[in-house]
Amino acid sequence: MKKLVATAPRTAELKEYSDRDIKENEVKVKVEFAAPKHGTELADFRGTTPFIDGRFDEEWRIFREREQGEPRGIEFGDLPLGNMFVGTIIEKGSQVTDYEIGDRVCSYGSIKETQIVNAVDNYKLRKMSKDASAKNAVCYDPAQFALSGIRDADVRPGDRVAVIGLGAIGLIALQFAAKIGAETVIGIDPIKKRREIALKTGADYVLDSAACDTGLEIKRLTGKEGADVIIETSGNVHALQSALKGLAYNGTIAYVAFAKPFPSGLWLGQEAHYNYGKIIFSRACSEPNPEYPRWNRKRIEDVCWKLLMNGYLNCEEIIDPVVPFKDCAEGFCEYVDRHPEKSIKMGVEFSRTE
Repeated sequence: MKKLVATAPRTAELKEYSDRDIKENEVKVKVEFAAPKHGTELADFRGTTPFIDGRFDEEWRIFREREQGEPRGIEFGDLPLGNMFVGTIIEKGSQVTDYEIGDRVCSYGSIKETQIVNAVDNYKLRKMSKDASAKNAVCYDPAQFALSGIRDADVRPGDRVAVIGLGAIGLIALQFAAKIGAETVIGIDPIKKRREIALKTGADYVLDSAACDTGLEIKRLTGKEGADVIIETSGNVHALQSALKGLAYNGTIAYVAFAKPFPSGLWLGQEAHYNYGKIIFSRACSEPNPEYPRWNRKRIEDVCWKLLMNGYLNCEEIIDPVVPFKDCAEGFCEYVDRHPEKSIKMGVEFSRTE
């Protein structure tokens, strides 16, 4: 059997592995579909994540350098790649009562042919019907960040909403805004295919951020007033500057991206100084989140799973391209790392013989 790993920065390979025996509380899953995470996982793959030589101190709520002799946060060689999988249970332990052999499930995990998962009191191991969309299922993770951005920014019916960065998180946030009843929904991305999908899934207008003054165009499309809410998912310094320009007076930017260090150029004078804008840093997996304990991590995940499985959210075109498992190392390097403009969220399909 094989699994996808990073053997060095920006180098992916399929490596052989053998499964251990499952424990009494576990199940083994034969994987049929999987997907990587194009944001934070890409930072790991490139070796640019702050967790390599730093760690987040939960007590002080700050990043600290790792102490001398402390293991690095990321170790290449056998670093698993992948975020979500869908498959069928083929073995179960004696303590497992909520799942049966043959159940189709989805959960977090790297890209590999089999998964061994705790199946006792684990709400993250989600059951799904035989005909449920695997593409929707592997958007379980980005849907949580999209929902948190929408909730943190308090998007309401009648609002004017712009979404910058139309990857998986951005396209799902755009769907949420449209379905909530936003008066105007604007999707912004330099990639044509992403803009086309945005128009199909709820955007009233789309903007090519590489070909226009995005902030000014947002103002024009909203009668000079600006967007009440801007969801920023790209992590690009120019996107944030455009958001500050296109924001309505006293509007809100939900900053969903996990940004890299900005180069020089961000100017917090000009519109940011005059328009009383608010920036909220939004993160689905923080616990407690701003609405805790009413909204905890489990509630966010429960809501997202329900909306993905009942068809409220449509992620069929978000999973693009889909590559066969045998080609996923090359696909990861090509579509996730070297040429992200060729993809939205890559899917990996396993053949029945793999």
